[in-house]
Amino acid sequence: MKRKVGIIGTGHVGGDVAFSLVTQGICDEIILIDKQEAKAMSEALELRDMASLTHSYTKIIANDFSALSDADIIVMAVGPETLLREDRMEELIETSNAVSEIIPKILATGFQGIFVNITNPCDVITTLIQKLSGFDHSRVFGTGTALDTARMRSVVGEALQINPKSVAGYVLGEHGESQFVAWSTVSIGAVNITDYKTAAPLDLPALKDAVRGGGWNILTGKGWTSFGIATVTAQIIDAILTDAKQVFPLAVFSKKWDIYIGQPVLVGAQGIIGISEPNLTDAEQNSFNISAEVIQTAFNSCK
Repeated sequence: MKRKVGIIGTGHVGGDVAFSLVTQGICDEIILIDKQEAKAMSEALELRDMASLTHSYTKIIANDFSALSDADIIVMAVGPETLLREDRMEELIETSNAVSEIIPKILATGFQGIFVNITNPCDVITTLIQKLSGFDHSRVFGTGTALDTARMRSVVGEALQINPKSVAGYVLGEHGESQFVAWSTVSIGAVNITDYKTAAPLDLPALKDAVRGGGWNILTGKGWTSFGIATVTAQIIDAILTDAKQVFPLAVFSKKWDIYIGQPVLVGAQGIIGISEPNLTDAEQNSFNISAEVIQTAFNSCK
């Protein structure tokens, strides 16, 4: 099977996704598309320069929409012109217009694979992609709170001075300001974080703020964020191409709210295999509902 991935948008995020896929040997062919064709071509040229240095060979194509026709996955990584925005919802008008223009071009190629969306506001744009494409909900999803969950594990790991890989649990809801840490799901060695013995009591509200503010701290320092989301996206793509049946907290469709929102899901070759609904506390469920309302209101504003 030819493992073929298209990336729409070759800015910092799209470029780093391509880099991650190539260096890890996750796919056989990558198609790079950008409205600035010179940018996509430059990224392709640099990735080709690595061909003799990587573990496996990846064919790189630039600026050819027709090559998307038989792609397994298309990653939507379109970004706004102005990056330094505290609330991802501020990007909605610009990114929704861009996506509304791109999706018909993709469909015209005959593409029948899986859409993985990174473009912000992630949950709203993922909802828009599904509505515009008409694809089954299982074949359209966003990176959602996967990066936020990784940040939470990093923050908790640092607070406890343990490897973040030893921290389980999820950030749920919107990939944005209304996200929340579902502390009832967070554990270390099967012990819930509220019962985990520490020298001093953990300040969970402070940890939550550190998780939510992590992206902004990176953004204000270097001007963009890309390493984390690129790594997350590469893992998701690998799970699809290998039929890994692996759990990620992604932006997936909620029948109740008729929008996409961050929840733990099982991912395999067909896309979303199933959605896990953890037993949340009443306060967490309320936070989830508030987050869903934020996404729903934002989506309604761009119809």
